[in-house]
Amino acid sequence: MSAQYCGLCRRTAFSGRRHRYSAAHRRRLREALDRLQEEVAAARAAAAAAEEEGGSGAAVRPYDPAEHDRRVWCLCCGRGVRRDGRRGGMALPRAALLQHLAGPQHRRETARFWREQRAEAALRERFLVPAEEYERFARALERALDAHRRREEERIRQMAAGIREAERRQRETVRAALQLQTEPEPGPGPSGQSLPAGRQRDSPHDAEQPGPSGMQAGPVLNWMESGQALTFIGHQETEGKGNVHTGAKPPWLMEEEEEEGSKPQIGPSYEEFLKQKEKQKLKKLPAERVGANFDHTSQTGDNWLPSFGRVWNHGRRWQSRHQFRTESGEKKKKR
Repeated sequence: MSAQYCGLCRRTAFSGRRHRYSAAHRRRLREALDRLQEEVAAARAAAAAAEEEGGSGAAVRPYDPAEHDRRVWCLCCGRGVRRDGRRGGMALPRAALLQHLAGPQHRRETARFWREQRAEAALRERFLVPAEEYERFARALERALDAHRRREEERIRQMAAGIREAERRQRETVRAALQLQTEPEPGPGPSGQSLPAGRQRDSPHDAEQPGPSGMQAGPVLNWMESGQALTFIGHQETEGKGNVHTGAKPPWLMEEEEEEGSKPQIGPSYEEFLKQKEKQKLKKLPAERVGANFDHTSQTGDNWLPSFGRVWNHGRRWQSRHQFRTESGEKKKKR
């Protein structure tokens, strides 16, 4: 018998056509057909719901790649098929799968699959969608898209009308505020006549004064006059100091004038750092080295040189030699 590869069981069968009638193969075939039948039933139910809604627009949804880019494995054709269709920024649920199930290629591949796998002939029509049913579904989708497009246009018109109304109210508010500022007010004179609005703002401060850069500054407005919507908090002047608007030097360009010793020094000085560094170096040397305990701060005179005995001790050389041999013998005994 020849070896044949079964794509459904994903193994090579050496029993020939007998493998297709085996219990394991029939079980896997039934499970695969059940999964595909669930998708086909859901697609036909969506088509029936779209026809019942009559173009109300509920059959379309905003496109979401995470949800509407899914694929369904078509067992008969042996490839993945998109589940949902797309029209612009709108998703058409189950539209792509219904189009595939109603196509002539799927019908041919289904007949071939049923013939090769020896499936039940009565189940084949459950995996096919008639062309008339798909045409009704397509017409319902077109009506749904038209209804959705009309709703979007109406919503955009309402938003535009709201924006125009808000702009009109804003213009009226600005116009009313300008009218209040330009209306003259009765003066305190006996005749009850008032000066023009331009005269009321005249004051000694209105004269142009030369600025620090040689340019003429603008008039100073009198904020205490009535009709102004601002609150006067007084002239903010600093004695002996100016700002960038009066021509003074900016604070980031001023030199810092700090007296020596005015601020405490933070951290050790450079000399203390060098001393500490030398101490760290000495800690790495052996503790019993010559001169380890020497006091460098002691005051010595001119006759500071030692005798010719042992290092830094008094005595003769022969005495130091005998003493060294004695100490060396004691160290060896201790070991």
